[in-house]
Amino acid sequence: MLLRVFPHPQLTAFLLLIWLLLVNNVTVGNVILGLIIGVAIPGITQPFWPNQPRIARPFKAVSYILLVIWDICVANVTVARIILFKSNANTHSHWIVVPLDLRSPEAITILAGTITMTPGTVTAMLAADASHLLVHCLDTDDPDAVRDEIKHRYERRLKEIFE
Repeated sequence: MLLRVFPHPQLTAFLLLIWLLLVNNVTVGNVILGLIIGVAIPGITQPFWPNQPRIARPFKAVSYILLVIWDICVANVTVARIILFKSNANTHSHWIVVPLDLRSPEAITILAGTITMTPGTVTAMLAADASHLLVHCLDTDDPDAVRDEIKHRYERRLKEIFE
């Protein structure tokens, strides 16, 4: 019965939190409206979620989020240095093919989003069979090292979280 009202309880809680952050005022009315939004959106979109993603280790998800925030901060400084102090002739951008071990569409989406949110890299394409990502790297002398870092630093952690 509870899953019928709250088909995606984490999404409901997340939407409530986002709503309260957007209105920047925690009142009974805003909490009720946030709960209505948090119940309505997952309820309406339920037919489009044939399989609910299973997060096997939620605490690892928290550490993953903190790692990504740290990497974004470090990459911002690195990209600023490249833009400000490195000439175009000395900048070596590369297209990198990253083979995927992930099979969960949600995990692949998070990986692609993580790569894109980290300055200096962007996910350009997912193979039709979801076996590879095409990533553009702003500056690297070793594309294989970038690929290995993506697989070790992000994909390995996402496998632990989702599988």
